[in-house]
Amino acid sequence: QVPLVESGGGLVQSGGSLRLSCAASGRTFGSYTMAWFRQTPGKEREFVAGISAGGGFTLYKDSVKGRFTISRDNAQNTVYVQMNSLKPEDTAVYYCAATIDNPATHSTSYNYWGQGTQVTVSS
Repeated sequence: QVPLVESGGGLVQSGGSLRLSCAASGRTFGSYTMAWFRQTPGKEREFVAGISAGGGFTLYKDSVKGRFTISRDNAQNTVYVQMNSLKPEDTAVYYCAATIDNPATHSTSYNYWGQGTQVTVSS
């Protein structure tokens, strides 16, 4: 088990920034690929960004490239996503996820999930 707890969501104006954090429990955090997904009502959960266990490889959804940056601190068991130039279409519940496998974009590849944090971007 890899308990995950997200934080940092909130309400921000279009063009603003937020940084989400995901804290993990356990001693094996550094062995897991981590990712951020997001979901809006009535839609499937979609991949936003992923980072390999060692942090040397990252992957992004095309629409967030250049605006979002995923990073991790294995000593602190935490993964982050810095979100800049936010747009109303970024509004969603954001979820942190973990897998022992390589970074992937489909939610079924991930075994562990946080409870989600709401991000709302006003126009």
